[in-house]
Amino acid sequence: MKPIRRVAVLGAGTMGSRIAAHLANARIPSLLLDITLSDARLPDQAARNGVEAAQKGKPGAFFTPEATRLITTGSFDRDMAKVRDCDWVIEAVTEDIDVKRALYDRLIEHLAPGTIVSTNTSGIPLARIAEGYPEDFQAHFLGTHFFNPPRYLHLVELIPGPNTRPEILAYISDFCDTHLGKGVAPCKDTPNFIANRIGSFFGSTVQELTVQLDLSVEEVDALTGPLIGLPKSASYRLLDIVGLDVWAHVTKNLYAAVPDDPYRERFTMQPFLMEMIQRRWLGDKTGQGCYKRVGPEREIHAIDWRTLEYHVATKPRFTSLETIRNIEPLGERLKALLALTDKAGSFLWRLLSDHVVYAASMVPEISNRIVEIDRAMRWGYANALGPFELWDAMGFEATARRMESEGRPLPENVRRMLSSGMESFYRAADRDNEPHTEYFDLASGAGYREIEHRPGIIVLSELKRARGVVKANAGASLIDLGDGVLCCEFHSKMNAVGDDILSMLRTGVQELENNFDAMVIGNQGSNFSAGANLMLILLAAQEGEWDELNASIHRFQQTNMMLKYAPKPVVAAPFALALGGGCELPLHCARVQASAELYMGLVEVGVGLIPAGGGCKEMLVRSRDVKKIFEQIGFAKVSTSASEAREFRFLRDGDGISMNPERLLEDAKRLALSLVKTYAPGAPRTDITVSGAEGYALMKMGVYLARQGGYISDYDAFIGEKLAHILSGGRLTGTPQVSEQFLLDLEREAFLSLCGRKETQARIQHMLKTGKPLRN
Repeated sequence: MKPIRRVAVLGAGTMGSRIAAHLANARIPSLLLDITLSDARLPDQAARNGVEAAQKGKPGAFFTPEATRLITTGSFDRDMAKVRDCDWVIEAVTEDIDVKRALYDRLIEHLAPGTIVSTNTSGIPLARIAEGYPEDFQAHFLGTHFFNPPRYLHLVELIPGPNTRPEILAYISDFCDTHLGKGVAPCKDTPNFIANRIGSFFGSTVQELTVQLDLSVEEVDALTGPLIGLPKSASYRLLDIVGLDVWAHVTKNLYAAVPDDPYRERFTMQPFLMEMIQRRWLGDKTGQGCYKRVGPEREIHAIDWRTLEYHVATKPRFTSLETIRNIEPLGERLKALLALTDKAGSFLWRLLSDHVVYAASMVPEISNRIVEIDRAMRWGYANALGPFELWDAMGFEATARRMESEGRPLPENVRRMLSSGMESFYRAADRDNEPHTEYFDLASGAGYREIEHRPGIIVLSELKRARGVVKANAGASLIDLGDGVLCCEFHSKMNAVGDDILSMLRTGVQELENNFDAMVIGNQGSNFSAGANLMLILLAAQEGEWDELNASIHRFQQTNMMLKYAPKPVVAAPFALALGGGCELPLHCARVQASAELYMGLVEVGVGLIPAGGGCKEMLVRSRDVKKIFEQIGFAKVSTSASEAREFRFLRDGDGISMNPERLLEDAKRLALSLVKTYAPGAPRTDITVSGAEGYALMKMGVYLARQGGYISDYDAFIGEKLAHILSGGRLTGTPQVSEQFLLDLEREAFLSLCGRKETQARIQHMLKTGKPLRN
């Protein structure tokens, strides 16, 4: 199989341009082609427009602005012959069989033998697209259905054409996994494949129940978001993002494509949505839909679906949810929600029970295994649990019996499962200290089958289940990853750095002395770490517990120094949010293996503080550009990707980036092991050159100009001078050299003095209350 070095993307609309952008993120050059616009000055204007839209869109499609240079734009009319130099062609034009076939008619004559061609169709049968084309084309033709936005949604559905060679499917599956960072779900060539078949049913059910139970859009979104393990976009906010016209198109096509689906009538649009489409209230693309923003303050208004009038969006109040919403884990919260007898409980019971029953009824039509259905919904819709994992969490037998008692029919495969005494869709089957999981074969009813091992993927919860832990406390655990590598896993709220985590990190370094060869700091929560525990800092400051606060900061500093000069290599594996103290920890590790999606920064100024865990010190060690460091910390800049984190010097040469978040821990483990033979711990430095009084004066001038320009407040300026004092090395004369400990002492002194200020305490309180910075 020839390697994929260049990809052609046909169609520069929303999907095509974003697929090209993600290829660029993976450092893969692409040729992006589209139609020639009749009124355009340039023949490739349509493709250029697509790249520009991908650049400007929110969230951003590119890791860095420079990635756009890997995309070459062109037109079908002028540049189709260039696809001969491409190893993979991805078609992403409009969802119209005639349009697609007309394009393939033109494409085929320019393809080099053996070129892989895939369609990004979201539901057109591949057999119809490929019908009548040459044998070699059909052997190399398949479906690769990316989810929008491709950078952020993990799923690619892989669909075989009628004559696709198995090795082609395997090769593209591996390429999407390892190069593009995707979770690949093999699908059958059925309408809407897996995720959109299940997702369309779920969304249509939400809309039907909205009307039947007379709920507002705000109430529905409050019930169908993080409360039940779904994204914050919930239901109607998601509809605005997708576009009501797109949703109507998908629903209409699905209705026509599934004449034998017993739930077919669910795939019809509610009248209020059809009226909104008539009025062109399509969501974000037209400025209003289920929600809109109004006035200079961009106040959020929500639609009343009964009258189609807008009102100021309100936060729904369900009294029954006040205590339940804080229940963890998710499974226990779901059980409590489904036990409610009010409108919220009725809505969730009818929605979730229909959801899991429909998913079961789709086996084996859309997939022979429940595993792929669960993965598709987790990866494509960002659900915390797929439908069968959800049914297990709700309590399979209890909820199935409840449905029977209500006279609701269960799918035959579920009835067989119940009658055979099975209690769950998944079960642990660990052996020899290795994790193994089995799933129920719902298609055949023949019992449980083992889920195959996925090389390169570590699941910490499964390792702990099979092996237990080396040590643990409330905030962190030490886990044996095998091959002589220890993992320190955080599991505090938001993985905020507190004494429990610091204690476990120090214990981990002690374990390295005799029992392990390397340590990885990583976890599989929502974020690596959102920073220090601000609540504890605020309480200590308000109570005047300065000695304890000083000691706590000192422990954090010394823990980071232990990591930096550990007897054996320590590798951090940050992902998602790595802010404040959660940024300082990786800065002190021998190496970093970062997830490509990394939002990393020293953001303490936003709460009226400065980095005090060694962050200022480490940035001075990494860069001589004090002005850039000062601006980066002073304006609390956060990277929007691991690639940008490298530009910010949070990552260095030798640090790695993992495109696939599922592979992050294994990649970090391999990096750690690669350091073992040549690692030397070194000793704390005493030769860090600082800019002294001259540098302080320049930074202070920058603060003055920013204040005069109205970019910062008086208190920002006060903090800026504190930061300048640290970064200049304490305003020493000449070009002095100082020790790491000297800089740590400056950090700690400034941090403590700022904690005592009422302005800083107000900023911390505001952040804890609203999640947003206060500019006082």
